[in-house]
Amino acid sequence: MKKFVLYILTIAMIVSIAGTCFACSSKNETTATPTATQTTTATATATAIPSVNGSRVRVATTTSLYDTGLWTYLKPMFEEQYNLHLDIISQGSGAAVNLSKTGDVDVMAVHSKAAELQFVADGYGVERIPFAYNYFVIVGPASDPAGISGMNASSAFNKIATYGITQFVSRGDNSGTHTAEKNVWKGAGLNYSEISASSWYVSAGKGMGDTLFMASELGAYTLSDKGTYLSYASNMSLTILVEQGKELLNVYSVIAVNQSRFSWINIAGANDLIEFMTSNETQQLIADYGVDTYGQSLFFPCFGNEPTQ
Repeated sequence: MKKFVLYILTIAMIVSIAGTCFACSSKNETTATPTATQTTTATATATAIPSVNGSRVRVATTTSLYDTGLWTYLKPMFEEQYNLHLDIISQGSGAAVNLSKTGDVDVMAVHSKAAELQFVADGYGVERIPFAYNYFVIVGPASDPAGISGMNASSAFNKIATYGITQFVSRGDNSGTHTAEKNVWKGAGLNYSEISASSWYVSAGKGMGDTLFMASELGAYTLSDKGTYLSYASNMSLTILVEQGKELLNVYSVIAVNQSRFSWINIAGANDLIEFMTSNETQQLIADYGVDTYGQSLFFPCFGNEPTQ
C-alpha cells in the first residue's frame, strides 16, 4: 500500500513539473524580444513608431542627396539648430515615396516630380517644395563608340539605340533617375519596353553609385545625376558626354507627410526640416557644397523658385 501511494505521489510530481515547464516555455515564447524583421513590420501598422517626444524627425531621401554627402554635411547643423535628431533613410525616389505612403517617415526629399505631385494629390503629402536642382548627365567611355558627345539627350539616346553594340546600364529601380531615363527614351520616340528588352540594355536594379561602377567596368553608357557622378568620377573610367538642356533638368523637392492621414507624424519636426532646407543660409550652403573639392557646385539652390530649364 505504501509503495502504491509513493508511486501515485511520484506521478503527480512529474505531471506538476511538466506543466510548470510547459507554462514557462509558453511564456518565454510570448515575451521573446522581437527580431529586427518583426520590429520593422510593426512600424508599418496603424500604430507605427512615432517620433519620441517629438525629438526625432525621419526623412526618406533619394540616394543622390545622400551619396554625395550633402545630408552628412547638413545633418549636424539642423540637429544643433532645432535640437532634433534626424533619422535619414536613403533609397531611390520610388522606394522613398512608397515608404512615405505608409507613414513610416515624417518627410521626404526626392526628385521625381510626377510621383511627388501625385503623392500630394492623393492626400499623402502636404505641399511639394523645391529646394535644389542640378542636371542629369549621360556618361560613357572616353572613346565614345556611339559618337554621342555634344548631342542633346534624346538624340544621344537615339544614337545609342541605333548603334546597339556598346551597352547601356540603367538603374532599373523605379528611382527618380530611372524615371528620367524612361522620359528621355520617350522623348527620343522610342518604346521603352522594346529598348529595355534589347541585348545591349542592362538593368542594374541598384543605386546610382553601383550603377556607375557597373557602367565603368563594362565600358557602357548610363544616365546619372551630375552630383553623384562627380563624387565617384575619380574612381571610374567614365566621362561626361552629354549635359544640360531641359530634358536633363533634375529638381529636388521636400514634402511633409500629411498628419491628417497618419496621426503619429511629427509634423512640427517635418516643418522644421523644410524651414531649414529652404532658409537663405542653407540655400547658400547648398550653393557652395562641392566647390572646394570638385571646383563646382554639386547642386544649385532654388531660393524659392523652381527652375524650368
